[in-house]
Amino acid sequence: MNDQLEPSEPSSDGLGVHGDFAVWAPRAHTVRVRTGGTDHPMERGAGGWWHARVSGAGPGSDYAYLLDDEPDPLPDPRSRHQPHGVHGPSRVVDHGAHDWADGAWAGRPLPGGIVYELHVGTFTAEGTLTAAIGHLPDLAGLGVTHVQLMPLNAFDGTHGWGYDGVLWSAVHEPYGGPDALKAFVDAAHAHGLAVLLDVVLNHLGPSGAYLPRFGPYFRGENEWGPSLNLDGPDSDHVRRYALDCALGWLDHYHLDGLRLDAVHALRENRATPLLPELSAEVEALATHLNRPLTLIAESDRNDPATVLPREAGGLGMDAQWSDDLHHALHTALTGEDHGYYADFADPDALPTTLARVFWHAGTYSSFRGRTHGAPVDTTRVPGHRFLAYLSTHDQIGNRARGDRMGEHVPPGLLVVGAALVLCSPYTPMIFMGEEWAARTPWPFFASFTDPDLGEGVRQGRRREFAALGWRAEDVPDPLDPATRDSAVLDRTERDSGEHALVLETYRSLIALRRAEPDLSDPRLDRFRVRTAHGGRTLVLERGQLRVLCNLGEGPAEIELDAAPVELLAANGHPRISGTTVGVPGEFFAVVRV
Repeated sequence: MNDQLEPSEPSSDGLGVHGDFAVWAPRAHTVRVRTGGTDHPMERGAGGWWHARVSGAGPGSDYAYLLDDEPDPLPDPRSRHQPHGVHGPSRVVDHGAHDWADGAWAGRPLPGGIVYELHVGTFTAEGTLTAAIGHLPDLAGLGVTHVQLMPLNAFDGTHGWGYDGVLWSAVHEPYGGPDALKAFVDAAHAHGLAVLLDVVLNHLGPSGAYLPRFGPYFRGENEWGPSLNLDGPDSDHVRRYALDCALGWLDHYHLDGLRLDAVHALRENRATPLLPELSAEVEALATHLNRPLTLIAESDRNDPATVLPREAGGLGMDAQWSDDLHHALHTALTGEDHGYYADFADPDALPTTLARVFWHAGTYSSFRGRTHGAPVDTTRVPGHRFLAYLSTHDQIGNRARGDRMGEHVPPGLLVVGAALVLCSPYTPMIFMGEEWAARTPWPFFASFTDPDLGEGVRQGRRREFAALGWRAEDVPDPLDPATRDSAVLDRTERDSGEHALVLETYRSLIALRRAEPDLSDPRLDRFRVRTAHGGRTLVLERGQLRVLCNLGEGPAEIELDAAPVELLAANGHPRISGTTVGVPGEFFAVVRV
């Protein structure tokens, strides 16, 4: 995995397992490793690396580093296990000791897949990977192929979103630590589910961020704080650190891919950016493992180069999230047109974005106050390279109350939105609970142990939402444990009333997508969207299939090119008279012509 390491940089594969410790601290004058209650001096080697061999240390040993005359020991920047939290010592883990049960697992490619975004801390009341295993059969039964876990890297406190991680290779201990993640992946693979992990390489959280004490890991700022040093002095080591953190998740935990958070915040000025370098190394690892590995980027650039091959000058990502698709769907379904939704209130926004991925494709963005994005070449770039979704952790959690779309949109219209996503040429993604129109909110929450930091977060959230027009009393206290508890999924909803109808519709749509090649066809140049009735009626043309969607409250008539045969409809049936189809309000049907 570390073919590109400098001779002075030790492999991370055997970190501490045989009593050999190494840490990069190029500006330190002395370094000691504390383990077993004793401080052991380390020797300085080439490239700013310090080394020590400690007799008797090995798997299960706790250790920490002391730099120069500082009295407080610090966790290892490459820590694999933080059983005592992000401020405590690290623990040696032997990844080779796990008895894997997934030897027959051949992986799952992303094309043709259905992604399910899952937050371990609120997926169950227990908030652990072990508890989540019990619900994997439900996801497999739904038709999901890829489970995307929100960040698992160690962060301060018990509950949080995970984007405040400070140790990028350690599994958050309250979720169960490294053994629990391996058990989860083994179980997922047994159910035919690939596992993706959301990885944050663009910033550190505000508590327990000790990396800068060891070396120049950061340089400059981005919108969340210090930005990773990808092109300054000593950046070769920092890039290697970031690459090893990402590759380690895939190698040590048998994961099937990564979702890379906010890659637009990775700021650098090099001939070869970090992402193509990561893409090349992941490709090499996939070749060695003989199974597909997937990289999905979150990018705010609307730049098709993100998903173009490295050989074509692209960044080499397999796919990226498309927030424009979400915004167009959200605005059409809810009628909200404030903030960044304002540009998507145009009646052409939804059909245009469905057809070409980006609404802002070199066009003016009023939210940004400038032109934004570039067009996708729909003759060359397949739709499976873009994820389409009605909701995500961001789009729910960054609302003041964390309210879901189901609070504002009737079930009939919700499943119309689901049909637009699941019958599109893009890779569909579902946020946990969406499949049954869960009413549990998903607000922002954290549990920092520093009371001053907690108060700063609390006031900052209130100011942020006040600027968007929300009252302070409408913003849940992110540090109150009840805020996290309110976000835990309530599975008793699934079996009754409108929730059961929505769930069955999701199952049916996913099954139909799998059964009908026309629905999963990713070729964008064969995909057409027709509209009528002021844009409230849409027809998706998918080979011999037509997806008829009426977003309006009243009935509408749709004229087709041939007499259709109904394949699927929710909550009723269309009225077919020759080539004319009458559809009720807030209704969809899939027909063959």
